[in-house]
Amino acid sequence: MESIREIYKIGRGPSSSHTMGPAKAAQLFLEREPDAASYKVYLYGSLAATGKGHLTDVAIEDEFAAKRKEVEILWEPKVFLPKHPNAMKFEALDKAGKVENEWLVFSVGGGAVVDAHTESETRQVYPHSTMDEVMAYCKKNGMQFWEYVKEFEDEAIWDYLAQVWKVMQKTIQEGLNEEGVLPGGLKLARKASSYMAKAKSYSGSIKHNSLIFAYALAVSEQNAGGGMVVTAPTCGACGVIPAILKFYKKSNDITDRRIVKALATAGLIGAIVKSNASISGAEVGCQGEVGTACAMASGAVTQLLGGSIHQVEYAAEMGLEHHLGLTCDPVRGLVQIPCIERNAFAAARVQNHASFALMSDGNHRISFDQVVKTMMKTGLDLNSNYKETSQGGLALC
Repeated sequence: MESIREIYKIGRGPSSSHTMGPAKAAQLFLEREPDAASYKVYLYGSLAATGKGHLTDVAIEDEFAAKRKEVEILWEPKVFLPKHPNAMKFEALDKAGKVENEWLVFSVGGGAVVDAHTESETRQVYPHSTMDEVMAYCKKNGMQFWEYVKEFEDEAIWDYLAQVWKVMQKTIQEGLNEEGVLPGGLKLARKASSYMAKAKSYSGSIKHNSLIFAYALAVSEQNAGGGMVVTAPTCGACGVIPAILKFYKKSNDITDRRIVKALATAGLIGAIVKSNASISGAEVGCQGEVGTACAMASGAVTQLLGGSIHQVEYAAEMGLEHHLGLTCDPVRGLVQIPCIERNAFAAARVQNHASFALMSDGNHRISFDQVVKTMMKTGLDLNSNYKETSQGGLALC
């Protein structure tokens, strides 16, 4: 299983699969073919269907423009390739317009790209790939999940996670200070600032939920506006973890050091999902994005509140289980409706999963690994109209 660095990537929104991934692929192809006279990029499937709304063409064109190269982008939304629905083909052409070299590459979620010959873009650092295997190792060695991460990652992971947390907090603050209408044509007004103002006048559980909503909206709105965010595990689901961790930092006076450990546990949960299923909305729907984010956050908060590894696993299982079947149906292909609200509601649900798990002894019927397998099968069974193509569901409203 690969490093949790692949779950947390710092970059600009609005989409890890449609913006960050294509930009990275363009960089890599330009490194391979720096001297071509011109270039073409074919976008296929879900990448083409919602690429305009996700700024896919802008992300690619910016990379070529930085190298003073010309690129033509061609859209093929009805062509779905077998390996993954987010496919691109880069072509390098000579002065006569003849193709000298080409590269078929897939944006598989979380900003990661692979080609037909690779399953992962990074080396594997963990010897285990399922939650059951990780838990067995932890029980045998008396470890918490964050200690398992410490066992197999290099020492620099803690500085990396500390930077991730700094960026998350900065994104929240920037989002709370922004007002106005989000770009893209939906004329959707930012809400984070007003929600925060209203939250201050409330008390009790209403105030708690209002604060969580405000934090999640702040991050998701920044993402929708092309701001700097952290994939957790994707741009489309980037508001869940920062919101709930920010809330508990303030309400429970939790130190940054403990939050970094919670991020390690959350990253491990996300890595298990990515290794055994998918975090790509184009492949499995929003259950793979917001569902995974909710699972990650639920496990992290349960750890912060003193839960055992069994209770952490139970909370993560609930976070994913109760998002099974969630479609990816962005209106006009923008990461705005229903994406922004979904982040807010998923963040608020984390409290329920954590408290429910903590009231139990951690034993339950359906394991996290079973839910991950179910999520993948459910995603593969979903009609393509409900997987980031904007051809079904709420996208038709």
